[in-house]
Amino acid sequence: MSVWLIPAIILIILVTATIKRVPAYEVFVEGSKEGIQLAISLLPFLLGMMVSIAIFQASGAMDAVLSIFKPLMMMLGVPEQILPLAMIRPISGTAALSMTTELIRTFGPDSLIGQMASVMQGSTDTTLYIITVYFGAVGIRKMGDALKVGLLADLVGIIASIIIVIILLS
Repeated sequence: MSVWLIPAIILIILVTATIKRVPAYEVFVEGSKEGIQLAISLLPFLLGMMVSIAIFQASGAMDAVLSIFKPLMMMLGVPEQILPLAMIRPISGTAALSMTTELIRTFGPDSLIGQMASVMQGSTDTTLYIITVYFGAVGIRKMGDALKVGLLADLVGIIASIIIVIILLS
């Protein structure tokens, strides 16, 4: 069925456009032009975010922040291997996915760490990426409150994922 799904959707769109007498190809080309312009306008925001992430990691700031939380997490019984994922998830989805994959490969999908990583991956979002791209796309410059709420939601998702996995595995 999946082999036919995309062609079927395209066919439905073309038939609908024909029935409504919409010039489908011209509309597609116009949309493509707008998409390219949007992509070009987002490049400075994406580049700035990627450089900031690289500087944050290369400078040792991430390791310094992690070392502050490590004793607390060990005292609470939370594996320290989860901390880098919790730190990077709001920043970069790709980096978080690769960390999750590595944790699952190393510890197994049914382990405490594997399940915490999986639930954390699904319970949080890439807040900084979302704010950078979407706010940049519409030209919003003041994003302080959205950033605070987004990071608070990520913190709640991280804490909830840890608690839920511990409860379910007990």
